[in-house]
Amino acid sequence: MDRLREQAATSAVVERARGVVIALTGGSADAAGEILLQRAKAARRTLLEECWITLGELAPARSGDARSPARSGEDGDGAADGLPVAGPPAAPSTPDDVAEALSRLGRALVHVGTHQDLARCLQEHLGQDLGADSVMIYARRAGGCLELLGHAGVDERLAAQWHRVPPFSGVAVRDALQAGEPRWLEDFAADSAKYLLIGEPPERWPSRTWLPLPAGDGSDVCIGVLRGRPGPFTPRDRAHLLGAVRLCAGRLRTFTSPSEPATDTPPDAVRALFAALPVPAMLLTPLRGPSGDTEDFRVDAATARVAGLLGGTGGDPAGRRLLELWPGLAGTPVWQGCLDTLAGGETYESGPFAHQELVDGAAELTTHSVRVARLEDALVVTWVRHASSDRQEQRLAELQRLGNLGWANWNLATGETSWSSQLFDILGRDPANGPVPLADLPGLAVTGDRSALRRAVGALAREGRPFDVPFRVRGPHGVRHLRLVAEVVADAHGTPVEVHGIVQDLTARRRAELALVESERAILTQHDVLQSERTLVSRLQNALLPLPERAVNLAGLRVEVAYLPAQAGIHVGGDWFSAIELPDGDALFVVGDVAGHGVDAVATMAQLRFTTKGMVITGSSMTGALARLNTLLLHSRDTHGTATMVLARYRPGDRRLLWAQAGHTPPLLVRDGEVTCLRRPPGMLLGATAAPHFEEAECRLEPGDRVLLYTDGLVERPPENIDLGLQRLAEAVAAHPGDEPGSLGTLLDTMLEDERRDDVCVLDIRVPEER
Repeated sequence: MDRLREQAATSAVVERARGVVIALTGGSADAAGEILLQRAKAARRTLLEECWITLGELAPARSGDARSPARSGEDGDGAADGLPVAGPPAAPSTPDDVAEALSRLGRALVHVGTHQDLARCLQEHLGQDLGADSVMIYARRAGGCLELLGHAGVDERLAAQWHRVPPFSGVAVRDALQAGEPRWLEDFAADSAKYLLIGEPPERWPSRTWLPLPAGDGSDVCIGVLRGRPGPFTPRDRAHLLGAVRLCAGRLRTFTSPSEPATDTPPDAVRALFAALPVPAMLLTPLRGPSGDTEDFRVDAATARVAGLLGGTGGDPAGRRLLELWPGLAGTPVWQGCLDTLAGGETYESGPFAHQELVDGAAELTTHSVRVARLEDALVVTWVRHASSDRQEQRLAELQRLGNLGWANWNLATGETSWSSQLFDILGRDPANGPVPLADLPGLAVTGDRSALRRAVGALAREGRPFDVPFRVRGPHGVRHLRLVAEVVADAHGTPVEVHGIVQDLTARRRAELALVESERAILTQHDVLQSERTLVSRLQNALLPLPERAVNLAGLRVEVAYLPAQAGIHVGGDWFSAIELPDGDALFVVGDVAGHGVDAVATMAQLRFTTKGMVITGSSMTGALARLNTLLLHSRDTHGTATMVLARYRPGDRRLLWAQAGHTPPLLVRDGEVTCLRRPPGMLLGATAAPHFEEAECRLEPGDRVLLYTDGLVERPPENIDLGLQRLAEAVAAHPGDEPGSLGTLLDTMLEDERRDDVCVLDIRVPEER
């Protein structure tokens, strides 16, 4: 099947080439086939290669010329019916290995169906023989822009940036197409100074070449071969590349439709049209940068009145860059409008803006607006100058819009009424129904406001008394709060003849006032609720965490306890402690801190406090108790999330203090006037992970030692580092080493000078001196 497909594809190329020869010579199919065979034999090429070259280099016959052989100038000897049969013998100048490579390429081209396939085919073929890394195929379009038809070895981001290249000078592919000759870029330093090179970075391809195809059918196509190695292309490489491009021309003719003739400037008719227009107008073509974004616009045509608007720079603006003529345009709404119109196609109309122009040789500040419309790949920009009356109307319209008000006039003598368009919007009335007479105006108000508005209108019409009355109307978007201010114009006898009035929409302000009142009411209610909750939580905490009135003795130790609630805020926190004597004579000390405040935190605190004591009393180790408490927080819906804790067990027989911690601050040891923090064993925050790791540490106490267990409220002062708080605590303990009752209170007064933002819980444990 593969062999049959190969034969079918090859036969299609041969038959297409025979058809071209028949069309040019008028001969038979057998004669056309013989001509192709003779040409292939004379040039030492395969039949398939000759067919590709024939398809690529034979242009269609012109009108009145039945044959028009495109290669008659390069071939010499006799031809059947005017078609040359032998070209210049290419074999002597083409090495055998190059001829074999071109033969392979000719066979591969039969399976190419798109520009992208062709680029991949060339990359594979030239990569083996020439070390080519990438291939790019460009076509020149109308306006001189270049379009990337296919690529291989180039990432999609770079291909998107270089998909469409504006008609810039200094681009090698455009230079090659204009000259109709290859451009060999073999010296990177010199080439980068002369051309804008493709690549991110351009050094990725130190050597490259751009090879234009013969433009016999009006299409402009150029193939680029880019190499990752430096150095020139050898004569053998050049012969190979030129032969490959010659073969590809035939393949490209089969699926490339002739492009529009390339042009860099608009037709003369367009320039003549703009020259005849009586308004300021310009035709702009976008100029894109390497990233594909529009960096500027070129003025392709302009009316005579544009020069004054652009500062009277002198001469015809056509052909110059827009930002050169109008430097302050970039970043303005007009510039963004041009970009949006170019991208989306929707017409842009700017609001009025001040612009300085030359009027009779003098600079004058005038008001203009701009309209931008897209015309294929270009923009048409027209200017409208606003007269003083236009500006006054515009200012009045802006005043009504910004103030959300509208005006009305009622002629009491003729009965004529006129409203502004903004007033129809405010009252929610269709302009098709016309304005409402003054006497009927109260009927628009809601029922509760009609009588007051009717009295004010009656007094105005009879006595000429002005009024300022609030009223409400019901519209499609609900009730609106309005304000009507009106006064009369009287004749020489004092009789009211005309009423002038304005209606202002105060709905937003009124809703904000009501929302503020409701917010204040809600805040007061919430404050009462929270204050009640604080009282409840405080009572609950006192019941669950009773504080001893004086120091207690446990296992030969003197223990003093302090608990101070936070002063900032109205919530009670979850700090807690436990100090008990165990059945075996040991003492258990615990200090913990539950995340959060309020009833939930107190409930979690109580659960942890009683569960911890129960587990240790029944024989659990401290690390085992911490692991079980972690599981409890993870899987119980009634808990508050996370908590920190430090557990210590004192054995009086050998005065050993065993302790473990879960993300808590370390105990403080005071010995012989020296204050140190005990080194924390590993331990993680409770409720943070399903696989925590806890270890125990040991400290042998001596007579006169003092140990402090505390929560972070004692040392934390946001936003400072907690190490500073620990250092401050150590200094305070060293400065107040007193052993008398109440010394803990002195220490707390020193540490807590400012308002407390968090609860504070402290266990002060002392080992008595030996007698």
